[in-house]
Parts: sequence; C-alpha cells; structure tokens
Amino acid sequence: MADVVIDFRSDTLTRPSPAMREAMAGAAVGDDVFDEDPTLHELQEHVAGLFGHEAALFAPSGTMANQIALQLAVPRGEELLCDAAAHVVTDEIGAAAAIGGVSTRTWPSAGADLDPAVVAEMIRPDGFVAIPTRAIAVEQTHNRQGGAVLPLATLQALRAIADDAGVHLHCDGARIWHAHVADGVPLATYGRLFDSLSVCLSKGLGAPVGSLIVGSAERIAAARKLRKRMGGGMRQAGILAAAGLYALHNNIARLAEDHDRARRLAEALAPSGVVDPARIRTNIVPLDLTGARVDGPAFATAAREHGILVSVLGLRLVRLVTHLDQTEDGIDHAVKVLPTLLSH
Repeated sequence: MADVVIDFRSDTLTRPSPAMREAMAGAAVGDDVFDEDPTLHELQEHVAGLFGHEAALFAPSGTMANQIALQLAVPRGEELLCDAAAHVVTDEIGAAAAIGGVSTRTWPSAGADLDPAVVAEMIRPDGFVAIPTRAIAVEQTHNRQGGAVLPLATLQALRAIADDAGVHLHCDGARIWHAHVADGVPLATYGRLFDSLSVCLSKGLGAPVGSLIVGSAERIAAARKLRKRMGGGMRQAGILAAAGLYALHNNIARLAEDHDRARRLAEALAPSGVVDPARIRTNIVPLDLTGARVDGPAFATAAREHGILVSVLGLRLVRLVTHLDQTEDGIDHAVKVLPTLLSH
C-alpha cells in the first residue's frame, strides 16, 4: 500500500493542533464529579449560551449525550419517533432500547428533507391502544444522508407539531455547526426550536473528545445523574473542556473550507455518475456506486493503493468526509486519482 496521502474516512480523525494542545496543557482543572472543574463550567456555560438554553453538560461521546437526552424525554417502554437512518437508531448499538428501554418507530429516510405531515400522522397520544409517543428526534446535519441540512422551515413545522401534541423535540446536532455555516442560521435560532440538543466537539471542530447535552437547568441536573449512572462522570475533565473551547472559538467559521473541498470532490466525481454536486451542502460526499464498474470494497482497495482512505458504508456506498487535518495537496491528489478508479 502507498503511504497515506489523505484520509477521508471521518472528520473524527483530526488531531489536536499545537495551539489546542497548549490550551489543554494550561487548563485550570477540578473534580467534575464534585462539579468543581472551572474550565468545564466555562465550556458548559458557553455552549448553553450559544444555543440560548439555560444549561449544558459535557459527556465523553455523542452517543452518551444522545442517549441521556432520550432517557430524559422518553419513559421506559414508551416511544421515540425518528427517521430510519438516524444515528440514534443505526449507529448507537441499540442503546435506546438496551439502556433506556425506549421503543422506536421510524419514518422513511429520504434525502435532505422530511415531510412534517408524515411525522404528525405517526404521533400516538396518551390513551391510544398502543404505547404513546413521547419524543421526536431529528439529525442536523444528517450523516447517512450525505451531510444534508434540514431546512429551517421544516424544523419550525416540527416544533409546532411537537407543541400541539405535547411531545419532546430533540436534535442530534453532532454536526449542527456545519448546518449553521452552510445556511447561516444562528445557533440560538436552532436552540429555540428544540427541547434538547446534543452537539459534538470532535466532528469537524478538531477537539479530541466530547459532546454536550443542551437544555433547561432542570433537565441538565437530571442528565448529570444519568451521566454518572452510565459511567460518564469524569474527574479533571477541564483538559478536554479546554480543547472544546479552543475549537469553538477558532474552528467554526473555517468549516466553510471543508464544505468547499467537499463540493470540489463531488464536481470531480460527478461525470462518473456517482454523486450529484448540487446535493453536497457540507463536508460529507456519499458515492453511490450502483451503476459503477466497481463496488465499494473494490473502490476502497484501489484508493488505498494510491494513498487515499475512504469509508465503505455498503456494497455500493462509499463516503468521503473533509476536515481540517487535510491539505490542499491531498485534495488535489484525490481529485486527480479518484475519477480514474471509476473509469476503468
């Protein structure tokens, strides 16, 4: 195999920059299980403020943050609605059911948007013969839909539906920063639409670890207990919080560079019929190899021989993700090589 020139497998592969490491090394710390870490307090207050909520809580992973939020919203044995490709039901190893006792029902996942009327029809009220719906979850941006951005109007319609039905609205906002940059919607506007959010610091922003649950002060106080129960209570976590603060202060606006690079990749690969550049809004480029001469594993193997790493999500589906650790030379190399792997 050739030396790795560029790695497109995920935007979680980034490493802390020297400046971020310096911030981590100089962080003031305390014991967070005693709620005494000053840097973690600063991070949590900053993130809560960004989204216009009362409080936030740091968690080691996006999965833990999502699952804590869902446990708070959905009593055991009751129902969550989400789309069929949502991270909370496809990539979290059955945690909603196994840990939270949450029953899930899904609507078909289709492209960059959803039909709020379909969601509204699915809601089961109290007293129904089946279990009642307690929460709706959406993903912004949507990983398995190629970094798609749900339009603000759709989210506003879902908020109205949730209010009418008296159900909780949660956002898996692991990459909500990308949606904010792509559409220009203020983070506080997104925050006002949701009862709870999970937001990630290690996808695109370059921090090594961490997500936060965002919500009301009462909800976050309850989340702290669930985090401890799930093994997420940490001690001198201010070292990690410092990385997150550095990421938030320095790496949000630059996500536009990742979006530009993703579109450049899509435009180079479009003549092969595997991607529509018009659908690439953020930093994820899904390649549909259904009509190609190679399948996903074969394409990945060939790319690796040229020093390019990609993710295989299915027999005919490959994913490329741009991020801050990539170089312009690496992008140039990929734009030159990858189309040739589909042409013969």
